[in-house]
Amino acid sequence: MRQSRLFTKTSKNVPHDADSVNAKYLTQGGFVHQEMAGVYSWLPLGLRVLRKIETIIREELDKLGAQEILMSALQPKESWEKTGRWDTVDVLFKVPSQTGKEYALGPTHEEIVTPLVKSFVQSYKDLPVAVYQIQSKFRDELRAKSGVLRGREFGMKDLYSFHLTQEDLEAYYRKVLETYLTIFTRCGLEAKVVEASGGAFTKKFSHEFQVLTPAGEDKVLTSEHGSFAQNCEIATLKEGDKNPENGEPLFCSTGVEVGNIFDLSSKFAEAFDLAVTDENGERRTVVMGCYGVGTTRLVGTIVEASHDDKGIIWPIAVSPYHVHLVSLRSKDEETQSRINAVSQEIYEGLWAEGVEVLWDDRDASPGEKFADADLIGLPLRLVVSEKTLKEDSIEWKPRNESEATLIDTEDIIEKVKGMME
Repeated sequence: MRQSRLFTKTSKNVPHDADSVNAKYLTQGGFVHQEMAGVYSWLPLGLRVLRKIETIIREELDKLGAQEILMSALQPKESWEKTGRWDTVDVLFKVPSQTGKEYALGPTHEEIVTPLVKSFVQSYKDLPVAVYQIQSKFRDELRAKSGVLRGREFGMKDLYSFHLTQEDLEAYYRKVLETYLTIFTRCGLEAKVVEASGGAFTKKFSHEFQVLTPAGEDKVLTSEHGSFAQNCEIATLKEGDKNPENGEPLFCSTGVEVGNIFDLSSKFAEAFDLAVTDENGERRTVVMGCYGVGTTRLVGTIVEASHDDKGIIWPIAVSPYHVHLVSLRSKDEETQSRINAVSQEIYEGLWAEGVEVLWDDRDASPGEKFADADLIGLPLRLVVSEKTLKEDSIEWKPRNESEATLIDTEDIIEKVKGMME
């Protein structure tokens, strides 16, 4: 992509209501556009990040044998009345129709997925079943804040599993837990598995996945090393106590919840009479698990966890492009022609090797181009200029490093390929 053709532009102005790093940089960098409080449009750069996160999620859930579906966002009031949640979920958007009926904009999908699965599952031989979707969700938050971390419209992946026995559910639950850790690691995040209260949803247990960052709203009791963590609100230990795993002192830290998993037991299956006949001919109520990941929230969390005072530092797996190729202008026409030719050759050569390149070919000053490159935050910046051409080289600067080096022009494509491995 030539940056001169990118319809979005960077901005030096900080949004007046930007109360978080992700709100500031994602807006300034042209990744998202705020339409109203808690509602964003996803622009080309931001959408590329979001799609890469979704691809990672799909790849890992498909390995689990889960099947992707897409459920309706507009949900019937009757289903919410069956579960007793029409008047108890305070963030539910209720939509009146000119027909006189009322509908809900889905904040979650138990009321849809449970009767949906009931349509196709009649025997124990049909179980277990696991289906997931990636979709926009809607919650009537009173305090939409922190950029894309807490919105009224947001992207989410939700997975639901259906089992004949509690033992089978718990075995699958453990597999999803490990899969989630893989997903977050692939996205460049270190997430802690936090024991949490199941709340009104669950009967037995639940876990949150927290990324420790000051932008979070949750308090997590943990230690410097080890995997032990508890939500401070339901912790059985307190600050200063020893970590039962390694003996280190525990402290409360701030985290962003990027995912959660619940044992739903038979709550929703009972509401919709989802039951099957087992091998002994007995009718048994199905048990369910629910597993969520906030996809748009992940984008914001990555920014909160990986940035500096100049802009974003994207992990390579989710970066909108891998390389920011910057061509600097020269007053000499012949030199400018060489800069254009070398840049074009590198641009086409990298794309041919599967390396995604954003080429800053704009007629702008070096300072503006470098500032934009730092703000946008692609993993690697390559600079072609009159100075580098004199050395038959290209300036190489990883976003997470302060110093640049010169690399022979003929070696640049192989070196970038090596970085991608």
